[in-house]
Amino acid sequence: MSVPYETAPYEPHESPESPEEHLARLLGRALNSFELPDDVLRRLDTALAHDSSLHSAHHSAGRHRETYRHTWLLADGSALTLWELVHDTASDSAHHEVYSDEEELRTATSRLPLPPETPDFELPVLSPLPSLPGPRHAYVPDDSADHARRLLRRAENPDRPGAEIAALLASAFAHQITQAFGRPCRAGRIGLGFSLYEHAFLLRDGRELSLWEVEHTATPDGRHMCEVYASEDAAREAMERRAAQVS
Repeated sequence: MSVPYETAPYEPHESPESPEEHLARLLGRALNSFELPDDVLRRLDTALAHDSSLHSAHHSAGRHRETYRHTWLLADGSALTLWELVHDTASDSAHHEVYSDEEELRTATSRLPLPPETPDFELPVLSPLPSLPGPRHAYVPDDSADHARRLLRRAENPDRPGAEIAALLASAFAHQITQAFGRPCRAGRIGLGFSLYEHAFLLRDGRELSLWEVEHTATPDGRHMCEVYASEDAAREAMERRAAQVS
């Protein structure tokens, strides 16, 4: 017979943890942590952020079982999940197990002596890490914060990104530069040259932030000029304005 769901005897850490601390605490309490594949642990060495949530719960005849989803955001922009199984079916104290594969979790759960006719209480994710697509860029770890600083310093447009964006980019640790094509700019006078580049940065908290650099010779004397904008639309609009001014 099922009993109403109650909060499981699972005590969250009261102070904020780093991804490394959270992983160490999870592995320290799991009885089978030594079974995790080495490649999973190597990937977790690059974790930038983490999130934990209760995935499901099952209470029956004085016994309980909970599963927790622990997700880490990695430096390459991907996400890695470990599944924690907590139960007291073998004794009066909670046992913790951890799995890197959801199918392995299901197999371990099926072995627990809980009545099969009692349904799980499937719960919504309480504080989910947003669904993460693959990284938009093939980032290269480098002195990316300095690259961002130098890019903003050489920008000559007065409406270039300001101190708030510069502060965010101080935490960049990888970046990629690609030339952007697409909507053409009006040519204006003969020999007028425009190039648009996206400077994509990966920040320490896993966010991606791009600056858009316009290089052109749409100046009265044909001098090369660099402008930087916070969005592609703003950069392309600037290209159109410059072309119109000298056409």
